Amino acid sequence: MSHVARKRFGQHFLTDDGIIDAIVAAIAPLAGEPVVEIGPGLAALTQPLVERLGRLTVIELDRDLAARLRQHPQLDVVESDILKVDITAMAHRMQAPGSLRIVGNLPYNISTPILFHLLDHVAVVRDQHFMLQKEVIDRMVAAPATADYGRLSVMLQWRYAMENVLFVPPESFDPPPRVDSAVVRMVPLAEPPAIDVRLYGELVQTAFSQRRKILRNTLGRWLEARGFAGSFDLQRRAEEVPVTEYVALTQAVQA
Repeated sequence: MSHVARKRFGQHFLTDDGIIDAIVAAIAPLAGEPVVEIGPGLAALTQPLVERLGRLTVIELDRDLAARLRQHPQLDVVESDILKVDITAMAHRMQAPGSLRIVGNLPYNISTPILFHLLDHVAVVRDQHFMLQKEVIDRMVAAPATADYGRLSVMLQWRYAMENVLFVPPESFDPPPRVDSAVVRMVPLAEPPAIDVRLYGELVQTAFSQRRKILRNTLGRWLEARGFAGSFDLQRRAEEVPVTEYVALTQAVQA
């Protein structure tokens, strides 16, 4: 039985055996490790993973695919939208708080919401390997004062060490997407800074709300409204400020 990719789920199925092998090598799964795969689709990555792991939990929204995956005796299938899954509770059920490994070929149309959802559950995660639009990964790993550096860079880099580990061309998929893809490795920092994450998110969103303007016009007013009396160079654009300075400013504001 063939499965036609559904546009509303952003489905593009990985078919390139060489790329699949390279992704599995990057993940380096070991027998018995607690691994969750998001969006297994037609099991291109699922099968080589479960062969090494022995057992694998998969999260699949497409009910037809979920029904097919349930026929596999080594898979625990969660039929759900990943944005509604409590990953922390799942890690505890799997007896893997702090050691959960998450992998997946994420739907490109909702990749950023998924990354932010997982950020809420980062405390139970050991590492994450995701295939995403290359453009998104470029933004995730970007350095300050570059065109790709923005809100996504700052919101993720305070909590993860990240690297682009593999380029994936469109012809590796069926149907081929209209964009280049890549695989990112995300490892939660062992000793992250202590910050109010909601305040940090609000501060960063304010800073990048008008990224072409200097921060005095955006973040300056936000700080003024909070009675911030400390020093911070507002004569810069948001993209010129390193993550460490955004973190330090958040800590100063919340103090």
